[in-house]
Amino acid sequence: MIQTNILEYLEKTVKEVPDKTAYTDGKHGLTFAEVFRYSRAIGSYLSREGFYREPVVIYMKKSPEAVAAFYGAVYGRCFYVPFDEEMPEYRVSLILETLKPRLMICDAYTEKKLIKIGFSGRTLRFEDAVKTEIRDEKLAEIREASMDTDPIYIVFTSGSTGVPKGVAACHRSVLDYVENLSKVLGFNRETVFGNQSPLYFDACLKELYPTMMFGATTYLVPKSLFMFPVKLVEYLNENHINTVCWVVSALTMISSMGTFDKVVPKYLHTVAFGSEVFPIKQFNLWRHALPEAQFTNLYGPTECTGMSCYYRVNREFGPDDVIPIGRPFKNTEILLLNDEDQPAGEGETGEICIRGTCVTLGYYRNPEKTKEVFVQNPLNDCYPELIYRTGDIGRYNEFGELVFVSRKDHQIKHMGHRIELGEIEVHVNQMAGIRMSCCVYDKEREKIVLFYVGDAEGKDIIKALKEKLPRYMIPNLVEKIEEMPFTANGKLNRMELKNRCANL
Repeated sequence: MIQTNILEYLEKTVKEVPDKTAYTDGKHGLTFAEVFRYSRAIGSYLSREGFYREPVVIYMKKSPEAVAAFYGAVYGRCFYVPFDEEMPEYRVSLILETLKPRLMICDAYTEKKLIKIGFSGRTLRFEDAVKTEIRDEKLAEIREASMDTDPIYIVFTSGSTGVPKGVAACHRSVLDYVENLSKVLGFNRETVFGNQSPLYFDACLKELYPTMMFGATTYLVPKSLFMFPVKLVEYLNENHINTVCWVVSALTMISSMGTFDKVVPKYLHTVAFGSEVFPIKQFNLWRHALPEAQFTNLYGPTECTGMSCYYRVNREFGPDDVIPIGRPFKNTEILLLNDEDQPAGEGETGEICIRGTCVTLGYYRNPEKTKEVFVQNPLNDCYPELIYRTGDIGRYNEFGELVFVSRKDHQIKHMGHRIELGEIEVHVNQMAGIRMSCCVYDKEREKIVLFYVGDAEGKDIIKALKEKLPRYMIPNLVEKIEEMPFTANGKLNRMELKNRCANL
């Protein structure tokens, strides 16, 4: 039977291991039976109250209950929009303006914050929602009408104009992703995931859905532990965590602080990483600490359902080497296009473009931005076929493996997040005492550097930005300069500013 709905994973697994823990933070968890019951109760509430095929905001602390709320939205044939409990109010307002949601599911903690947000729709406490009587017949009717092109979620990413962009993904692309990722990384019922990413970040798909598929277990690792690498590794060991799919910065935080001299993650046999380039020195520390583990580099944008390429590390890498991003998942094709939209020649760089089921539905209520990057395949003039232009530049190495080279525009990857530097500049340029600003990325030190011209104080700029942007977008360094450098054609000379970073 062909699967068309992600919830079929849960419905199969709950029959096989109903009492097994599905999601836990190490102290409190939910079994598959509880996730099944809670999510169906929420779906029943949505159907009873007339919410259908629309966004439902999940504004809860990172918890097993939040995951159940995600699935509840999908049971009602709605799509969930995960919010971060630490998200600045200004950013929340921008996203709500785009979404225009009628319902927000919260918990006791986040309910107190709703007053400041000024949300005018209906709010629902999770603990009240799960008391709803389950309407089996109605849920079956909803499922019968559902399609694999229905959206599951919307994840908001950075936008160059200062307005976040909401990427909408459907069942078909998520099912394709989960099947491919699980085969590549070898997930099964014995897999014990250690989740690192926030639930509003698409990276959490690597754990949440395979857990449903196989009847595995996911530990939602407390965020506070990532400040204490020894305690973090001890947590992995205490809970027999054997699989992690983390951003590179989380892994390097452990290896760079001499953690392996004190404790080693003794159960880890699968380490997947992505979103950033892994420094070879730090990567080799991990391989030395876990010589029997399988390491896999993953690559892919949110706009293509998370990850589209993989490389299983199968050789040694020297200090000047770069770990490839490898080859595309099955059912996915990489087009490496030059400036003339033709295939890049042997040894040449080109823009990484992606085609296949993984390509998402586009940006929610943003047709202009969607049309810019979700475009007709220039190599196909016979029928409509969308590809996604990543803006990433790549090339093939001597082994025929794809290698990430750089970004085409001013979007960067920092702390596992794709960030439009222009979004930071938009907010800075709106501040009193600012004449002009420019953000660059110091790749060597992995720092966002803000240069500005004006009378404002650097500390005041940072304070103001913290009220408008997520923590990971706040500049690491702020430098006041007398005037901005420009190129001969009148554009900001970002290269010169990057060169200045070395002296800061």
